[in-house]
This record gives sequence, C-alpha cells and structure tokens, in this order.
Amino acid sequence: MSVKIRLTRVGKKKQPSYRVVVMDSRRPRDGKYIEQIGRYEPRQDPSLIEIDNERAVDWLNKGAQPTERAQKLLEVSGAWTQFRVARGDILTIDDTPAPAETPEPVALDDLDEEPVPVSLDEIQAEAEPAAPEQTEVEGARTADGTEDEEETAELLDDAAAEVDKGAAASRLTMDENEGSDEA
Repeated sequence: MSVKIRLTRVGKKKQPSYRVVVMDSRRPRDGKYIEQIGRYEPRQDPSLIEIDNERAVDWLNKGAQPTERAQKLLEVSGAWTQFRVARGDILTIDDTPAPAETPEPVALDDLDEEPVPVSLDEIQAEAEPAAPEQTEVEGARTADGTEDEEETAELLDDAAAEVDKGAAASRLTMDENEGSDEA
C-alpha cells in the first residue's frame, strides 16, 4: 500500500478549504483517509496553514510521500525541515556554546620572577610604531682636513638605507602582530 500526504477538498462551491490528510494513494481525492494532520484555507488573507508537525514528521519517517502542494505546505509549517534534519539531509550546529577553556590559576608564590610594574606610557610606546631614528653622519675628511663630498654622499646613502631597514623591520613586526591577532 502506497501512502500519500495530500489535500482533500471541503467547503462550499467556489469557497474551497482543504484538509491535509494521510491516505492510500489508490483512494479518490475526497475518499476515506487514514489520519487528518492539518488544514489549509487559501481564501483567508493571509492563508491559514495549520499542520501537526509531529504527526507529519512521523508519517514521513514511516515512508509517506507528500504531493507537490502538500510538500509546499509542509515546508511552510516547518515539518519538512524537521523531517530532513531527522533524516540527516540537513546538518545543524548546536546552539549551546562550548565551555570556554580557562587557564589554571597560578599562585604568586609559584612564580620564579617578581612581577614588574608597567606604566601606561610603556604599554602605549610598545603598541605604537617607533619613529625612525635620526642618524648623524660625520662627513668624510681627506688627509689635509677638507671634506670629501663624494665620500660624504656615500655615507649619507648608507645611513638612509640603515634607517629604511629599521622602519621596514618595525612594519614587518607590526604586520606579524596584527596577523596573529586576527587568526
């Protein structure tokens, strides 16, 4: 016997309302049914859909096949989703949060080092990138004591390269710190 979840028409002429029923597929549309699990009244605004989800899911688990219209009504009422979750088609995530892992408290006596007081200025200084340091370069002198312009220019270029390396290293360190916070 093939069991279907489908609609049977009730109501007056030109004023349809339907029962959502479980019945043998070989029976006529308005014939004898096994169980009524809900009702549908399309003429109301908004349409009334009233389905016993527990009974509908029970019949779906037993193998009853819904018609297209009955399946739409089951989807609206939420019974179809409950059935798919129970069957394993839809995976759900628990709403209860996992207990947070808290570190074990450490007694101050167990610490090897003395706690070091840190001022707010020191914390802010560590958080802010350091400004590039100004490097003084003494000009290159020749044997007679006059300044050699080419040597001085090379020394200035080397000092600028050193400052750029330091700034790049501090930016790289900051980027690594930011990346570890996001992960």
